[in-house]
Amino acid sequence: MELRVRAATAADVGALQEIEVRAGRAFADVGLPEVASDEPMAAAVLEGHAADGRCTVVVDGDDRVLGYVVVERVDAGAHIEQVSVDPDHQGRGLGRMLVGWTEDWARADGRCSVTLTTFRDVPWNAPLYRRLGFRDLAPDEVGPGLAAVVAEEAAHGLDPATRVCMAKPVPPPPPAS
Repeated sequence: MELRVRAATAADVGALQEIEVRAGRAFADVGLPEVASDEPMAAAVLEGHAADGRCTVVVDGDDRVLGYVVVERVDAGAHIEQVSVDPDHQGRGLGRMLVGWTEDWARADGRCSVTLTTFRDVPWNAPLYRRLGFRDLAPDEVGPGLAAVVAEEAAHGLDPATRVCMAKPVPPPPPAS
């Protein structure tokens, strides 16, 4: 199957919301029904991220959206705010493609790392990101922006004891020759 990464557009927003809802349903199977029933990111918010280049999608040869990522600037990093892959297409490297795009975006934006917050023990969360080169951050490594993200998540009902902050360094581009 031909896959490619492209910038998200306002026309993609409905598909992004549908993918987030469908992908989120799996959380019910690991005892997190409140996450499974959570509303997707608002259309206006997704449109804003798309308009300013902080949302990208993986599409198939027919330009059908199969997954997406939204990136924020948090502390010195490019923070993965949301990443979702259509459940019918998981396990095919789409998440890896989206993380790779995020690393490129971070480098181009002068960021030194990619960060995220995720569930510590959900198999397709922290364990997967560790395989992609992320590491758990110690409490003293969490900057004020990332701490604010964790606090906001807690205000929305996510237990900080079940969450972990992670980072992956993004080396600068090689010097021009």
